[in-house]
Amino acid sequence: MTTDARIAIIGLGYVGLPLSIAFVEAGLTVEGIDAHAPRVAELSGGRSPIDDISDERLARALAAGLTVVEPDGASLASADVVVVCVPTPITKSKDPDLGPVLSAAGLIRERLRAGQLIILQSTTFPGTTTGPFREELERSGLSAGVDFDLAFAPERVNPGDPASASKGVPRLIGATTPKATSRAAALLRLINDDVRELSSPDAAELAKLLENVFRNVNIALINQLALLCERMGIDVWEVIDAAATKPFGFMRFTPGPGVGGHCIPVDPYYLAWRAREFGFVDRFVELAGDINYAMPRHVVDLVAEALNDRGRALKGARVGVIGVAFKPNVRDARNSPAAEVIAGLRGRGATVTYHDPHVPSFRDTAGETSESVELDGLIAECDVLVVVTAHRATDLDRVYREAGLVVDTVNSSAGREVRPRGVLRLGAGWSAG
Repeated sequence: MTTDARIAIIGLGYVGLPLSIAFVEAGLTVEGIDAHAPRVAELSGGRSPIDDISDERLARALAAGLTVVEPDGASLASADVVVVCVPTPITKSKDPDLGPVLSAAGLIRERLRAGQLIILQSTTFPGTTTGPFREELERSGLSAGVDFDLAFAPERVNPGDPASASKGVPRLIGATTPKATSRAAALLRLINDDVRELSSPDAAELAKLLENVFRNVNIALINQLALLCERMGIDVWEVIDAAATKPFGFMRFTPGPGVGGHCIPVDPYYLAWRAREFGFVDRFVELAGDINYAMPRHVVDLVAEALNDRGRALKGARVGVIGVAFKPNVRDARNSPAAEVIAGLRGRGATVTYHDPHVPSFRDTAGETSESVELDGLIAECDVLVVVTAHRATDLDRVYREAGLVVDTVNSSAGREVRPRGVLRLGAGWSAG
């Protein structure tokens, strides 16, 4: 694959945008395609919607030839390579929703020509690339492995960590033929130093799921341990710190209010669903997902417990939530546990406001949208504060120093000045102060 190749990338979110810019910086011509008109306008105007790409870097890419268009304006037929980076959500019943992937495949099918390389990057279950994705493409009358090349190359982007999209992060590739594998690997080696060729798209798809299911299972384990520690009167954070001193055979995971983002809350259900198609019920993976999904409800219970300690009921209380992004220091609020925490608090009669310097507007799982308020008002007006996401930009020292009652779900109070019996920590109980 040479640098005169023309690349089209469908989906310009946390995966597609950094990938587009990486290819432009490698000297390739890139057309970015996104179905969300406001995003196309934003990007075309040089404004980056994600934390890992600065406006300045986006502007340089646009000046170097990156174009951003809606699907109707795409010139897919002229592309040598088309890469699909669209979301893969789950339904309300926790089944895979391949709607965005198949929609992208349909867009490609309409303009597919012989000789093209099609790469799916969206995280999905084994058999997607060679099954429904391929079938939609082949409705064009062209055959994968004969007329065009087809591959799967899972993304490894970690929102909030620009290094995760760097050349040093190994990439995986699995394709339907050895020729397609070599061709896709050659392309990725233009932007990655270490590209590993796998035997099939299925293997690459499962490897990606394993990466994220591994995290979900271990987070679930530590969340269960946190609940046990609360009953036993043991500080789970002290236990984790102690175990982490072992230099081998242990990997540190921490409890929290739940899991968020696009991958960790979703991928276990892709694997469990696919396993059932083979007559295999993966109770282990499903249980881990269910444990993590239950954590926001436990946070609501902790808030009720904290208020009860003050002789107050949750119903009618004013609750302030600090941080609604799914992880610290990003503006990404996809599948944030804060959505379930806020909906749960409101469902039990509390009046809830929130503060997040990175997320100006937020919608809970009950569909109610609210706007971020200033930290001053939150501290002054709320009966209890709940730290869900601890951003560096939030003055947490002030929160713990001035607020009368705080529920800390992420151990952000550690090492800070706190009031005696003023902080109830998930996995540890009341702080002594």
